[in-house]
Amino acid sequence: MGAPTSRESEPPGDVREFVTAAPRLDGLVVSAVGYRSTGMRPALHRGLPSPYLTLIFSIDGPVVSGSTPEQAHGTDAVRTDIVVGGLHQRPAYVLQPEHEAGIQLAVHPLAARRLLGMPAGELTDRLVTPGTDVLGRDAGEIHERLCAEGTWHERFALVTDYLQRRAAAAGRTADVRPEVAEAWAWLARHRGAGTLDGLAAHVALSPRRLTTVFRAETGIGPKQAARLMRFQHARGAVVRAVTAGHPPDLARVAAECGYYDHSHLVRDFRQYTDLSPTGWLAEECRNIQAGGHLNGEEYEP
Repeated sequence: MGAPTSRESEPPGDVREFVTAAPRLDGLVVSAVGYRSTGMRPALHRGLPSPYLTLIFSIDGPVVSGSTPEQAHGTDAVRTDIVVGGLHQRPAYVLQPEHEAGIQLAVHPLAARRLLGMPAGELTDRLVTPGTDVLGRDAGEIHERLCAEGTWHERFALVTDYLQRRAAAAGRTADVRPEVAEAWAWLARHRGAGTLDGLAAHVALSPRRLTTVFRAETGIGPKQAARLMRFQHARGAVVRAVTAGHPPDLARVAAECGYYDHSHLVRDFRQYTDLSPTGWLAEECRNIQAGGHLNGEEYEP
């Protein structure tokens, strides 16, 4: 990965650091962010749906999460040092302890066969899957080495080398159907706009057949993928406005990102965050200002 860049915020009593690195994995990984916080008041964080898979190597205790706030706080919460998350339609709830650190990668869903050893469609049964269940024992060894490394540059280099070796070992046997690859690229070019009929005609499949093969590969249908992409761009526009110190114009964001109207954008926010846009901003404002919502769009292939 390219040289990491860091943003750090130090309000009284706490430290937050987010370090980004440009992936060097041929589009298999869309973004890579190192995170570290200390002195934080324990809280509950919403891991939002996106068009990318999530891979987290925690280097300061396990990630504790659930599909509801109650599960995240309960005895049946998922606790794992390595997180693999598929494409999902609801937020994941993650406990934020007093201190935490790790590396979070946004993995292209069509890279799942090469990097994870399975199509992304096999990750839909659980919101979060322990990484060693997917990646095997060698992932645990990589995690131990990450915990021993002293700099972000060394950590990113270790993860990059590990994923490059997995991709090389998978070879051509991990290729996805060309119709699915082109369908995803078409949706990305249109930022989630367009119709299923138009997409199906573009890849020369019937809408039903396209939905079947697309869902088998990614875990969601083309319409759901389109909504996730549209929401990703809308959320990115909101985050950029806040980062620049401006109140976001939600009506304008809705129009520019392909929503019918402001209410349509609000409905998607409520589905994907369980909050209104203003409620989500109020909850996440400090993380946004510290650089914690870098979503990797600048690295999208």
